[in-house]
Amino acid sequence: MLQKSRLAFFVIFLLFALSSFRSSSGSAVHPYHVGSVEFSYNANSHTFEITAKFFLDDLENALKKKYGRTVYFSEEKHHAQMNELLNQYCQEYLKLKIDNKFVAVNYLGFEEDRESVNIYLESQAVQNPKKIETAVSFLYNLFDDQMNIIHLVLNGRRHSERLNYPNRYLHKTF
Repeated sequence: MLQKSRLAFFVIFLLFALSSFRSSSGSAVHPYHVGSVEFSYNANSHTFEITAKFFLDDLENALKKKYGRTVYFSEEKHHAQMNELLNQYCQEYLKLKIDNKFVAVNYLGFEEDRESVNIYLESQAVQNPKKIETAVSFLYNLFDDQMNIIHLVLNGRRHSERLNYPNRYLHKTF
């Protein structure tokens, strides 16, 4: 299992490293459509801290396709609108169920990181989770070859799995 987790991290690292290559037009070239979402349980706050990472241009295009608005992460004037759209997008394309009960997930914000975007979310408090179920379909509205690497971290144990379009569900009992 540790080997599988290391492989997943290597794949993500490699794909994001490849994203730094540019075409002659100056735009980023990345022939793979991949992202990652980590659900990490914080035993002190009893919440899942969720971090999602996607290519910046892919996320901009997915938001444009979904909401019909052109916005850019890199432009400060679009940040309020971007937060609004990302909140809506996350509510629709990310679900969390703990011990057979849906858990509210709150959007906290985003951070541009060179060619990618980090999205931060947090679940409502849950006590002693045992069974985690996720539904993650980020960018499925844009790409039919989207791959999302999902990481679940609970009590120091990590489980990573790749979800390929159209599969969006991951179930794990710890």
